[in-house]
Amino acid sequence: MASDQVKRKLAAILAADIAGYSRLMGADEAGTLARLKEYRRELIDPKNKQYRGRVVKTTGDGILIEFPSVVDAVSYSIEVQRGMCERNVDVPPEKRIQFRIGINLGDVIVEGRDLYGDGVNIAARVEGLAEPGGICISQTVLNHARGKIAFEVEDLGEQALKNIVRPVHVYRLVLNSSRGDVTSRSSEPQLALPDKPSIAVLPFQNMSDDPEQEYFADGIVEEIITALSRFKSLFVIARNSSFTFKGQAIDIKELGRRLGVRYVLEGSVRKASGKVRITGQLIDAMTGAHIWADRFDRDLIDVFALQDEITAAVVSAIQPKLLQTEIALATRRRSENLTAYDLYLRAMQQYHLFSREAVAEGLRLAHRALELDPRFGLAAALAGVRHMHNVSLGYATDPEFDRKEAVRLLRLALSIDDSDPETLALASVTSAFMVGDCDSEIEMADRAVALNPNSYLAWNARGWVYNVAGLQEEALRSFERAVRMSPVDPLLHRAFTGMGWAFIELRRFDEAIVAAKKALRQSPSYSGLYRVLASAFAHAGRDAEAREAAARLLELDPDFTISVGIARGRGFTSKLLIEGLRKAGLPE
Repeated sequence: MASDQVKRKLAAILAADIAGYSRLMGADEAGTLARLKEYRRELIDPKNKQYRGRVVKTTGDGILIEFPSVVDAVSYSIEVQRGMCERNVDVPPEKRIQFRIGINLGDVIVEGRDLYGDGVNIAARVEGLAEPGGICISQTVLNHARGKIAFEVEDLGEQALKNIVRPVHVYRLVLNSSRGDVTSRSSEPQLALPDKPSIAVLPFQNMSDDPEQEYFADGIVEEIITALSRFKSLFVIARNSSFTFKGQAIDIKELGRRLGVRYVLEGSVRKASGKVRITGQLIDAMTGAHIWADRFDRDLIDVFALQDEITAAVVSAIQPKLLQTEIALATRRRSENLTAYDLYLRAMQQYHLFSREAVAEGLRLAHRALELDPRFGLAAALAGVRHMHNVSLGYATDPEFDRKEAVRLLRLALSIDDSDPETLALASVTSAFMVGDCDSEIEMADRAVALNPNSYLAWNARGWVYNVAGLQEEALRSFERAVRMSPVDPLLHRAFTGMGWAFIELRRFDEAIVAAKKALRQSPSYSGLYRVLASAFAHAGRDAEAREAAARLLELDPDFTISVGIARGRGFTSKLLIEGLRKAGLPE
């Protein structure tokens, strides 16, 4: 009878699942489900609608979708993987949600809204061959899609698939296609190379017997990065991004792709018995070829000349026509007191931490360095910023004392050297939050980036200064430059928070939410981002999410009220930001 006849059709079937789903759920069930809900709402469902997909069924970690054509199925899969790649940029590797996707074109049995048969089973088995973040397709998909959509494949040959009688020829989409129309093979987006020589300096390995000398090796690298970054003819990745790879076994080609640089400098430091040995090698990240390598043995007292010697060697290897006179101009004033310099390096280790204990320890070390060398400008600037953090983070027992000390120390630093870009950057942002002389602060911030256009610190400070001054478009430009200077910086959440504030003032509330969420993915314990998130949600009419962000802010900062926030400094005190905080229900 006709009613008993099996109904069949030809269909493009996409099967996907989440790599490591059980591990993700075990580590953070609520957070994983919340991110999945967000990804579905913002990416997966809209793309599904765009490419006419019909969801056949879902499981906890998987989904089966039917498409009217293989072109639609492949286009959808590429765009979803690209979108997930972008969303994973600021997420720690252990928390990333990555899909594996398999696509097949075949005959399927239709039963109600469900589909069965080898056409479906092959899609599911092909998906199992895909890498996290990757796409595999069958021969039939390749035959029908080739020539209709641009992509490249890697031939995996014939595969014996479970419960499938005949072997299936499978291909992996190459997601770092030279055509540039699909995303990278890894979970990070590929950055375009700048139009000038670009370099990242990796943390040097501490070869000393004493693990406490780690900070000394880090200090050597920071000096080299600073000296290199003063060359306007070079693009230099900021210290914070380079140091995210510390202690890791890194493929140089992959690192160059992730940071968007052509050259990578790596090396080691051995310090013992009053002497130091530094080895370095410069590698072309595009080819893996070693361009230059050398070893330097010096008395420890000659370490500053050694840093300049290494810098000169690296620069001449990259761009031989650079004059050696620029090396001299690249040398900043350092303390001649080695113990003071040692204390400053230890304080810099604490600078990128924002706990109460880290701020206090950084202050102690910086003040000790100043006691030994009262004309050590960078130590004065660092101490001034830490006094500002005491106020802005609510740690100060006497906020007025810390406020005055911050201003005094930054003025001292400027009196010692008002042409050092790092000092200017720190002074400009501290003054913006503690003083409020917009013209002076803008002048300092502009001079900092003019002196060192490769400085993440300078561009990030300039963003905050322009935000406080009410010039949000210029603030955004500065933050964007900072992010490009240091694309995997562990402190990017602060730049993204500043961008969120700027977007709020420009009434671009959806973009403010996106920026704040980037900050959230990187540092969920940073209270400042929740001010932006609560305000942006409230302005966007997403009241429940606004209240949730406000509640999280109060968990992290129980003393926070709108008036307390204003009293702590001129940051986060703009009209629309405060209006949104009130709408979100935060106390006055």
